Amino acid sequence: MSVHDIPPLARDSYQRAARIILSNHLVTQTYPDRVALPLLRRWATELRDDLSELFGYRLEITETTARLYTVADQLDAGAPAKTATGRTFDRYRYAYLALTLAALGRAGNQITLSELADHVAASASHVAGIELSTERAADRDAFVDAVRWLEVRGAIALADGDAGGWATNPDAGEALYDIDRSVVIALFRPPRALQHLRSVRDLLAGADTEGAGGAVERVADTKEVARRVRRALVSRPVVYASDLDDDERLQLALPRTAADVGLLTGLVPERRREGIAMIDPSGRFSDTRFPGTGTVAQVALLLAGELADRVLDPDAPSGVQLAKPKHHCAALAAQLDGAVPLSGIFGSLAGESGDVQLPPAASEPTLYPLVEDSRIRSVMTSLADRYGRTFAAAWQTDPVGLGDAAVALLERLGLVSTVPGGVLVLPALARYRGVVAHIRDRTPEIDLFHHSSDDSKDATV
Repeated sequence: MSVHDIPPLARDSYQRAARIILSNHLVTQTYPDRVALPLLRRWATELRDDLSELFGYRLEITETTARLYTVADQLDAGAPAKTATGRTFDRYRYAYLALTLAALGRAGNQITLSELADHVAASASHVAGIELSTERAADRDAFVDAVRWLEVRGAIALADGDAGGWATNPDAGEALYDIDRSVVIALFRPPRALQHLRSVRDLLAGADTEGAGGAVERVADTKEVARRVRRALVSRPVVYASDLDDDERLQLALPRTAADVGLLTGLVPERRREGIAMIDPSGRFSDTRFPGTGTVAQVALLLAGELADRVLDPDAPSGVQLAKPKHHCAALAAQLDGAVPLSGIFGSLAGESGDVQLPPAASEPTLYPLVEDSRIRSVMTSLADRYGRTFAAAWQTDPVGLGDAAVALLERLGLVSTVPGGVLVLPALARYRGVVAHIRDRTPEIDLFHHSSDDSKDATV
């Protein structure tokens, strides 16, 4: 590893560069900030070597971009694209994003928003189920969300006008954009031509590998198994041993596996019998900070504390325990493959797709305590009664929906697993047992009526 050759005083800078590229994958002159790209360029040679050795990733750095080409070991919802207001992209926004990228790739150095919309609308007319009509406000808003996503990453830069004005009234508003072709090219470069794929599973790691047999294959397999485990450590909130096969569990148990990741990134491995979580002291590596701000994140923290207290209470009666449901990789692959336009596949160049490789089931599956939906609803009702006035207005009248959103967040963080009838509490949730938060009521700046009693309070949540 090149990191061993870096002076200790410079190692923090190198680790910061590693965290930036691992968390963003694309870095431009303005994204995620103006100091990221110069930092990556400083450590370009060392990062290329270490990212390739540890993870099998390929790093390309130019004067204007840094692009990390990662390897997918399994299908996962991952981190979705989001609008400026935090709304997750739907299928229309993803479609507009792809069509906008294609249009920008054929454009010159500048383009107006209305011209770009015309190109996207023309392309969308050839895709079943997708249409862009500038007469509909919802279509304009979705298209502008895709354009702004590209603008944030530096693919385009506003030269004049206002996209919001165009979205409000395309006849009166307009916007002019400069196009950075290097960013447009770097944004979308799949490992294989999509017209050569019959299934999304062909994009997974090992889709094109062929065994050669013998000791050489075993050595190569051991190295790749270690890379898979390291990739899991930097891509999953928690890596549970029960989710891995025997070879991967062996690599996870080796102290060197997590230590190598920690040395490169500055993350601190938190090792337990059940698995490992890489903790980021800087709080900037993950796309989802937890604990975090906002009603959903705060309620999720409260709910996590309640669930942990219930499960770990020695005086509580023992409840039902179940195994985690099978991995959803195959079902997700089937859903994605169902949307593939087979009419555009070049049959002579497309190979036959293999099955999605899943970790073999353990002979004795690990069991986790079940908390029923009724119990979660009861907890949410109690939280709403006590602290509902602090919730965002949209959630104050919908404790059930808020509970569902909180559970979904906990599941994304690897703290629970949803099953029919409730959730399974996973070991990492124990970190939040006995969590304490405080609510501070704001005192009015001008008090026209003085009260003898002090109405402000510091309540434990």
